[in-house]
Amino acid sequence: MNEMSNSAGAYQRLTARFARMAVVEEALSMLGWDEAAVMPDGGAAARADQLAMLSGVAHGMLIEPVVADDLAAAEAPAGDAVAARNLALMRRAHRQAVALPGDLVEALARQSSSCEKVWRAARAAADFSMVAGPLGDLLALSREKAQALSAATGLSPYDALIDSYQPGIRAAEISQIFARYERFLQQALPQAEAVQARREQRGPGMAPFAVAAQEALCRKLAAQAGLDFTGARLDRSMHPFCGGTPTDIRITTRYDEADFCSALMGVLHETGHALYEAGLPRAQARQKVGYAAGMAVHESQSLIIEMQAVRSDAFLGYLGPVLAAGFGQDVRDFTPDRLSARLRRVERSFIRVEADEMTYPAHVILRFRLESALIAGDLAVADLPGAWNEGMRDLLGIVPPNDAQGCLQDIHWYAELFGYFPSYTLGAMAAAQLMAAARRAEPGLDAALAQGDFSPLLGWLRTHVHGQGSMFGFNELLQRATGKPLDPADFETHLTARYLS
Repeated sequence: MNEMSNSAGAYQRLTARFARMAVVEEALSMLGWDEAAVMPDGGAAARADQLAMLSGVAHGMLIEPVVADDLAAAEAPAGDAVAARNLALMRRAHRQAVALPGDLVEALARQSSSCEKVWRAARAAADFSMVAGPLGDLLALSREKAQALSAATGLSPYDALIDSYQPGIRAAEISQIFARYERFLQQALPQAEAVQARREQRGPGMAPFAVAAQEALCRKLAAQAGLDFTGARLDRSMHPFCGGTPTDIRITTRYDEADFCSALMGVLHETGHALYEAGLPRAQARQKVGYAAGMAVHESQSLIIEMQAVRSDAFLGYLGPVLAAGFGQDVRDFTPDRLSARLRRVERSFIRVEADEMTYPAHVILRFRLESALIAGDLAVADLPGAWNEGMRDLLGIVPPNDAQGCLQDIHWYAELFGYFPSYTLGAMAAAQLMAAARRAEPGLDAALAQGDFSPLLGWLRTHVHGQGSMFGFNELLQRATGKPLDPADFETHLTARYLS
């Protein structure tokens, strides 16, 4: 009885500690949003110190000796599968944390904040040389982190980084999936371009599209997709993102008066992330089992909204009149054909976040190969622009005219997010697989989207993805929701139906 009491007490102490750590992590998330959205330039140095200090605090809370003692003694209550999974995830988090020295954690937070500020200026100037030094310093720290995690987990250094974003996925598996897709793209892209060339391609509406009208439409359509703005807000930043907490979600976007689609699709993409966070199981809030199941799963949720639902034939018919009214233009300028000409145009382009869904994976494949070489030490930072341009030529037959449209376009490496990029394309493939399953389960799904009603899709996702938290890994979650682990064929089937017919 005493032993059982000790194990139960240890588990209760752990849940309390992890809840406190989660609050610190929430504060870090809010500081990150503020830094990107509203912080004045003069706050950069102090913000780097704040982020470093709080990162060190959260790390210190996890590596205290009493945590190891409680993890050794703790047992989940009998028959409680959720608690058992939570305890397993706590042990995983502890194992990773104790592998990293506290001074490295703080140095990474400080250097990533500093490097990101320099990146903003370098991107504006289209000059990689401005940020090469800070990125080199950050990469050295990232390699140190990767080596430490590798020693603790038995994974390769790059696999250890990937695993921190999407547990259970390995570079060798990703390489096979990406090689398959590259072969598909070599055949499908010219076919899609030929099909497209036979059609009239005239985009929707007449520019300029006032920013105020765009913002109002972004809010309206995000809310229609299911986002509750009593627990969310929309702001502006250089790079669109979704942050905050499940009850205080922060979305950002950027506006272009010549093209409303960029902001609108960006917001609806981030709305998918937001809906996932808002739908996580509240009973397990601030516990590891209550978090999202990884970034590939997270990206599947953003892309099932933006790509699978919003760009579907059904929803485009609904969307046109809403946009025409919002911009005060003729509804005939926003027909499904004209919206499709812009939102479903296949094009060999430079910017990942604005790429179509067929060529988008090529952008991710490039980054996957480059960052794995950077972490392995096979690619020097100084050689990154040239390697980037060569990779774009090989994959899409185009070469960026400058660094801003090349290796400076994404924030990820300059914010120390090495290992994240594969999640985007794994998520796109999972989104197609999940949407096919949702359509089978909800025969009226497309009819509802044609009326602007996301509730059948969102209800299905709440049950099969959002509400599951981190109970299951990536492939097990897909197995339970769709009847099989990740199958790239579903993505290829989706693209073939949408672009080759």
